[in-house]
Amino acid sequence: MRTVKQLLRNPLSLTGLLLLIFFIAVAIAAPWLAPPERPREPYRIVQHGYSPTPAPPGVDNPFEGIWRVITGQAKLSQVKPFGTTEGQYDVYYGVVWGTRTAFKVGLYITGATLVIGVLIGSIAAYFGRLVDEVIMRLTDIFFAFPFLVAAMTMAAVLQPRLGRGLTTAMIALIIFGWMGYARLIRGDILSVKERDYVAAARAAGAGHLRIIFRHILPNAIYPTLVVASMDIGSYVISFSALSFLGLGAEVGYADWGQMLSFARAWIPRLHQFWWIVLYPSLAILLFTLGWNLVGDALRDILDPRLRGRTTV
Repeated sequence: MRTVKQLLRNPLSLTGLLLLIFFIAVAIAAPWLAPPERPREPYRIVQHGYSPTPAPPGVDNPFEGIWRVITGQAKLSQVKPFGTTEGQYDVYYGVVWGTRTAFKVGLYITGATLVIGVLIGSIAAYFGRLVDEVIMRLTDIFFAFPFLVAAMTMAAVLQPRLGRGLTTAMIALIIFGWMGYARLIRGDILSVKERDYVAAARAAGAGHLRIIFRHILPNAIYPTLVVASMDIGSYVISFSALSFLGLGAEVGYADWGQMLSFARAWIPRLHQFWWIVLYPSLAILLFTLGWNLVGDALRDILDPRLRGRTTV
């Protein structure tokens, strides 16, 4: 509790927590903040026509327009709080429902890569010798590919088979995202497995799985969890990049990268059509910033070396 109170007094940690709480609230309240026109397809961005020219916000004060939508005084087509993109996709609707997409993408990719990396790194470090050598050389091969370029290539390869969508892009990012966790957990386990309590557990006849999951991982995984918390925002940026390039979310799906892809043709005239870039970019920036600041807070909470305690 004392550590938590210290973190709450830290302006940066508190800012990160408040940002995440804000995005969580937006994701939960999305059906009320931006009522879907098609309840069965809530992630389909509302369109207000098919004109190729983006339309400006329909109100001078976007907060007033949002309030009118929430209270039912007006429809999105009447106020357009954040304006529309080319094809008349509503920016406000895409940003609000894109929050759910961001959490889904960030948590799924981070969870999958974390599990894969921890399992592979744990096996390599615990058994060592030839097993460690083979697994680490395989990891080096994956590391040789630039992450985003490799993910783009993999997404392009998978798209003809799986189709364009969240699943294809997430699989591509997962395939090339586990190596950092494997290396990090391996280094920590190499240190932890030489401790006296591990030797005592081995002498007592404990099996390999019990030693790994009961005695080694609980004392080695905290730095990896901290890195994973920071990577959630990074994976959202990477996924947004794939969507921007046409390798992520399908056209019309509520995703921040998808919203930015609608602005590509209007980049030379952003001084006129600023709203199509400002709001999705701001959402990505604040979402990533929140996770990075919370990652620093989790480092202080979860790392046992910072608290002077060991889990046995």
